[in-house]
Amino acid sequence: MTEPSTPFRLGGFAAKAQRLFAEANALAEQGCAVEAESVYRRALALDPRLAEAHNNLGNVLRALGRAADAVAAYQQTLACGLDHPLVHYNLASALKAVGEAGSAERSFRRALAMRPDYAEAFNNLANLLREQDRLTESADVYRRALALRPDWDEAHDNLSGALYLLHEDGRTEEAGQLARLWLRDHPDHPVARHIGAALAGFATEDRASDAYVRQVFDHFAGEFETKLAELGYRAPGLLADALRQAMGVEPDGILAVLDAGCGTGLCAPFLRPWARRLVGVDLSPGMLDHARARGLYDGLAEAELGAFLAGQPGAFDLIVAADVLCYFGALDAVLAQAAAALRPGGRLAFTVERLEEAAEPHRVSPHGRYAHAEGYVRGCLGAAGLGVARLSHDTLRFESGEPVDGLVVVAVREVES
Repeated sequence: MTEPSTPFRLGGFAAKAQRLFAEANALAEQGCAVEAESVYRRALALDPRLAEAHNNLGNVLRALGRAADAVAAYQQTLACGLDHPLVHYNLASALKAVGEAGSAERSFRRALAMRPDYAEAFNNLANLLREQDRLTESADVYRRALALRPDWDEAHDNLSGALYLLHEDGRTEEAGQLARLWLRDHPDHPVARHIGAALAGFATEDRASDAYVRQVFDHFAGEFETKLAELGYRAPGLLADALRQAMGVEPDGILAVLDAGCGTGLCAPFLRPWARRLVGVDLSPGMLDHARARGLYDGLAEAELGAFLAGQPGAFDLIVAADVLCYFGALDAVLAQAAAALRPGGRLAFTVERLEEAAEPHRVSPHGRYAHAEGYVRGCLGAAGLGVARLSHDTLRFESGEPVDGLVVVAVREVES
């Protein structure tokens, strides 16, 4: 949902002002926004009609969080005669930042009238429309951005979000129709294939693809924990309590522990006291960077969970998977792989979203996660040679203000007689 500013490098003014303009541009590129502002202002003091300098001053003012001042700078750019789509785009982004939605929309549309192939302007106009709950319009405009840049992951994520909101607003048929168009136009994009198919009511694969999982979590890695806090995410705490009760002893630091789908490492603080060695595995390099920064893991691996488990026979005393198996529909294979990676008597603790007992054992939701029927989970555990030590129902988080019911499970690898 980024709204990048665009600088100008045009010449044609007095030599000293041009030198100052070039110096300010170099400072801005180095991230020295305060210093760049000062030098842009010196250039403009020599020639107040330097439109390009007004635009680039607006860029550094936005970088400094001074959006209202940036608006004035971009307006001055236009007043100096630089009627360019990039200036209208920059002005629209600054107007959006100060809450002037109507003016921002007009400026985005002006940029697009001048440059109909401006994909970034379509994307950010769609963001503005979505924030105003104009969801159908927003989805249509995201589709126009994607027509210009079909492989743009950010715009696919944004369209996914707009269609999910449309679905949650009760307009399921409309969301489904737009999802079918999205899937028709981009059949090979991982987000369209997974979320688009779920919204359209098409049959989905037995698990989310590696490409989908990696993209989603790389995209949200920087704000992942903030988003989860907003949703009242409880899975790590629920697993910590369940594990303590199932183990029946205090943590003693002697176990080989795997944090499966470790993400940013939210489970590491409660797992570390149990662990002689704590390993994390995740598909997303962005998530692993955050997990590594915690300094609590002895090893981290970037890998698909099933493939990783298959290469670790009998390696662990404890495997924990917090909201990881919700990206698998069919659980039989991954639970069998987890069982094989446990030592006899080892434990697997995990959460999944709970599906009311229905005809199907699992179902994918419009947000892309699978829910599982309790009977199906129990059956897969038994088939994998895992006995249920503890299974409870609890709220994992809140979705659109509603509690998400989940299963909190601790299972034990049975000791062969």
